[in-house]
Amino acid sequence: MKARIHYAGINEDVRCEIGQGSILDASIENKIPHLHECGGSGKCSTCRVRILEGAKNLSPKTFAENAMAQSRKWDPSIRLACQCYVKGDVKIQRLIWSSAEVNKLQIELAPEGRAEERPIAILFCDMRNFTKLSSVNASFDVAFFLNRFYTALGDPILMNNGVIYQYVGDEIIGVFGTAGGTREKNCRDALRAAKGMQYALERLNKIELKDFEIKLEIGIGLNFGLAYVGYLGHPTHRQFSVIGDPVNMASRIQGKTKESGAQILMSKSIYQNAGKQNIEIGTEYSCYLAGKEHKLDLYEFLGFKEMDLQLELQDSLHLLLQDEESFAQIFYKKVFDKAPFVKALFKNNMQDQGRLLTHMLGGIVYALSRPEHLIMGLKKLGSNHQRYGVKKNYYPVVKEALMETIPEVLGEHYKPKIADAWNQALDFIIDNMKKGAEE
Repeated sequence: MKARIHYAGINEDVRCEIGQGSILDASIENKIPHLHECGGSGKCSTCRVRILEGAKNLSPKTFAENAMAQSRKWDPSIRLACQCYVKGDVKIQRLIWSSAEVNKLQIELAPEGRAEERPIAILFCDMRNFTKLSSVNASFDVAFFLNRFYTALGDPILMNNGVIYQYVGDEIIGVFGTAGGTREKNCRDALRAAKGMQYALERLNKIELKDFEIKLEIGIGLNFGLAYVGYLGHPTHRQFSVIGDPVNMASRIQGKTKESGAQILMSKSIYQNAGKQNIEIGTEYSCYLAGKEHKLDLYEFLGFKEMDLQLELQDSLHLLLQDEESFAQIFYKKVFDKAPFVKALFKNNMQDQGRLLTHMLGGIVYALSRPEHLIMGLKKLGSNHQRYGVKKNYYPVVKEALMETIPEVLGEHYKPKIADAWNQALDFIIDNMKKGAEE
């Protein structure tokens, strides 16, 4: 006997055997993109759904789901799709649609009505010459510039396990470590985000804003320290807040980029905690910051001494998936040309299959900043693929096809570093998928 699951938002129905699978299993079986970073083990909350109808037709909450719901203060209509089994017809709404939304979930764990002191890295990014920009362009165009600026430069924060804390006029503020993490990881995530913002701005100026005869510039200040994190304000209107001297200092460090001419400046606390032996710096500055009695050492951040795999993957992802359908078509044609027998595994609509491929690749790049979830997710992916009939000898074909697709899609934007990064990443992905198939 089968039950019906209706997906609101995409207005699609699927059928599943009663009691034989979770909502997440139904999504996977029917090629519906459904985020599940940890592979559906109840360790993350990315597969959450809202039950619009038929709540009584789902299995009771498991211990893991109850703990998750209580810690994040969910209302009863929200369930973990990986933990609830279908006993009858239900209507659901997926609540996390993209990998970029996952980082916002961190602030659910911030204390309410008070604040806790936590070690965090803070990033202040300021757009240069905004006043001039707004005075010589129509309001509509200024709004367009700002939206593209916020989107392109906000993505690197989200890709690196950061939270976009605020937009203040032409300024973006990101924080790293609100939900934990080591000092080194939080600081390195912030530095990688800063470099990613630099790359994103280059793309923005070169590709999307070239017809406007405008070139945007930025200054970025980075700092690390203990700050208070929590939901504060009037009981009826509490907001996520990050308060403390480290936040103010990050803003002032950003202000020093105007005087120094450096695009990215970091404090000594960032430099030391991120592992200075692996960081390439430019000019060193010793200067006074407002409110400080003594001079502080600041460092121009140029990049990492060795290739940072996550940075290279992140830098290429936007260009690779600009046209997701085309990317998938090129990739699958190469797979079927190399191994025609594999085509028998793909019984469904190839457009849906392509959508799942690009959804998966994007999710993996975002999840690299949360490796504990990613490894569980990859193992589950490998286990599922074995169930679908994928054999170990298919993996080299897939890797070869992807490595040929990447330079073809990137064209003039292709760099050997990108190929090296994807080669390493695919080995990591395939190794963990194989382990999942063997367990």
